[in-house]
Amino acid sequence: MPGTQRNGLLALGGIALAAVLAVIGHVVVNDDLDPWSLTVSDFAVSDRGGVIDVAMALLAAATAVLIPALWRTGSGSEPGGSRPGGDGRARSGRTRRRLRVAGVLLAAWTAGLVTAAVVPTNEPGLPMDTAAYLHRYASVVAFLALPVAGWLLAGHLGGRTAGWLRALTLASLLLAGAMVWSAYPGDRLLLGLAERLLIVTEVTLLAVLASSLILTGRSWSRGSTQSACITTDRAPQLHDRRVTGGGVTPVRGA
Repeated sequence: MPGTQRNGLLALGGIALAAVLAVIGHVVVNDDLDPWSLTVSDFAVSDRGGVIDVAMALLAAATAVLIPALWRTGSGSEPGGSRPGGDGRARSGRTRRRLRVAGVLLAAWTAGLVTAAVVPTNEPGLPMDTAAYLHRYASVVAFLALPVAGWLLAGHLGGRTAGWLRALTLASLLLAGAMVWSAYPGDRLLLGLAERLLIVTEVTLLAVLASSLILTGRSWSRGSTQSACITTDRAPQLHDRRVTGGGVTPVRGA
């Protein structure tokens, strides 16, 4: 399916560009900021509208491109597939429900990223206001929604992709727990490091999803080509059978 492969390539390109911009954003901001204890949002608010905000928006756009392509993988339109029976229809229904839930979670991740990019947190050292709380909880929703979506999609995509997605999901949840501990009882100990490791893990999860779509699109394209070749090869044989079966019956007494 060319559209699936195209979406995967666009998403992977957007993810790579967002990662580059995020690194640049850490290099160009104030040197007094400590990446070990301060979050990415603290860096972004020091450069409002800068490359880190652009990177978050770009990552959201890349995810939005993935969602319809993932839904297409559950449409049952894979070349060479047969019409499912009763059990097949039940599995297909479960797959579609799983994909819908995963799509909603990916949309929540996207919305959380956009909100975090548009609504800034407070400057480091200042008390939190309404915007800062909105920024925080939008980030929490995003950080939790993506790994759950990855876990749901692991069962659908299967193979090595499933193993990677499950491992990255578990790592994300562990790092999210480390962030919660650091933010409250840990007195922000290495909070910035924990958050950056979490972001790297979740961005890697997105990249795995995009790569899986690229491979799926190539596989479906090859399947379509092979199906067309088989149909072309069988056409003359079917024609010969029709001619042989419908031969002329000789006239009696001739």
